[in-house]
Amino acid sequence: MLSRWVTVAYLAYLALPIALLFTGSFGDLWLNTLLPTGFTFRWYQEVAADPSFRRAFSASLSVALATSAACLAIGLPLAYAVYRTPNPKVRAAARVLYQLPVALPPLVLAFGFILVFSSDTLPWLGSIWLLIAGHIVLCLPYFLQTVVADMQRLGLRALEDAAESLGSSGPQRFLHIVVPALRHSMLSGLIVVTALSIGEFQFSNLVSGFLNRTYPVVLLQAFYGATGFACAATVILLLLALVASFSAAYSARGAARTSMAGS
Repeated sequence: MLSRWVTVAYLAYLALPIALLFTGSFGDLWLNTLLPTGFTFRWYQEVAADPSFRRAFSASLSVALATSAACLAIGLPLAYAVYRTPNPKVRAAARVLYQLPVALPPLVLAFGFILVFSSDTLPWLGSIWLLIAGHIVLCLPYFLQTVVADMQRLGLRALEDAAESLGSSGPQRFLHIVVPALRHSMLSGLIVVTALSIGEFQFSNLVSGFLNRTYPVVLLQAFYGATGFACAATVILLLLALVASFSAAYSARGAARTSMAGS
């Protein structure tokens, strides 16, 4: 009974700020009161009409899509190489290396990018391509972890050995066995990468240029103005995150079903 009440209290603690954001996004005036007064849709209309937010929304989507495509192109062969490495020490060392960005604060990575790419030799600071490169570094470990874990759970080595005994080549095994078996895992990893990229703030705030500011960077500036406007802009970002989370959960359930069918 106690654990149930603790769980309810924790969920309420998480839900209360979100509920206040939703309430504030429809409130006409919120000034020195617990709840806003009035009801209006104009904050969402203003967010949609604001050129800075439209440009930031487009930049965030572009960066997220490019980051996801790069993580797929780089991460899938890398995950397969790590999984197929026969030496357990090399495999463990590779895991430590590709998980390092998780422990590295985005601020440290951003400062490194500023030092390297603000020079006359590499004057790329503020470009969208440099922003994408940083997001790849930050998001790739999550994609790799998802795919490598599912490779182990699905037992792909046995399937590949059976295909090899029937005369299948390495590229054929990769394209016709590995990729189809990992379709749910890849989709789940890409959704996580997209959600992380869209919500990333610390690195983007320091590296992005004025024309390439992402949505969270512009969102911070909105809180210095109208509260309802800032709440509406935050709700939009929250809805994107919720859609990505539910999609990732659905994909993970599909991966689990595939794993059970394979076993």
